[in-house]
Amino acid sequence: MDCCHYNSCSTGRLFSRFAHRYVKRYQRRGLDPNQRQIVDGLQRHGGITGRSLLEIGCGVGYLHHTLLQQGAASAVGIDLSEQMLALARQQAEINHLAERCRYQLGEFTALAPELERADIVLLDRVICCYPDARAVLQAAAGKTGALLALSYPRDHLFNRLGITLLGMVMRLLRIEFRNYLHRPGDVEAWLQQQALTRCEQSSTFIWLTEIYSRKP
Repeated sequence: MDCCHYNSCSTGRLFSRFAHRYVKRYQRRGLDPNQRQIVDGLQRHGGITGRSLLEIGCGVGYLHHTLLQQGAASAVGIDLSEQMLALARQQAEINHLAERCRYQLGEFTALAPELERADIVLLDRVICCYPDARAVLQAAAGKTGALLALSYPRDHLFNRLGITLLGMVMRLLRIEFRNYLHRPGDVEAWLQQQALTRCEQSSTFIWLTEIYSRKP
């Protein structure tokens, strides 16, 4: 997962520390509720069978692996963490998906010019790591052929307090990583400018999940 160019290396190292925990959590609990919302939403709005995927901030890969198991054709995963990508490749091998997956280390907006378009673009808990969410959403929209699915923190008091406290802890620990809140109205406006229309919105207490479709 990425936060921006200025601290991409330190962010990659930070998330690498938690890579094995992500795998163990998925093995115990499966997809998180907001990720299940993404999968269900994509199925309701055109489906995933035979479609190509691009997952930005793919982590250990269990979201796009699930979609591949449900009929998607191929997936490209982008992440800043070498350890996350190593485990994503390992899990793809275990699930007999390796031939349909390709992974690339780096910051998405820097890599975007060389990436091919995909039918479906995924940004699960990614834009909350960017101070400039507009830039990453515009780049992601440019790679979206049909559907774009994303999740990010809801803009309410609990999340605002949580992000403020987390920022204080990170500063005390001299860790550059930060989280950011973005307003749904802004997200929608930025994606509408890229000819994408919101077709579904759902939520958990923490996360807002949205599906956007490409205008004909």
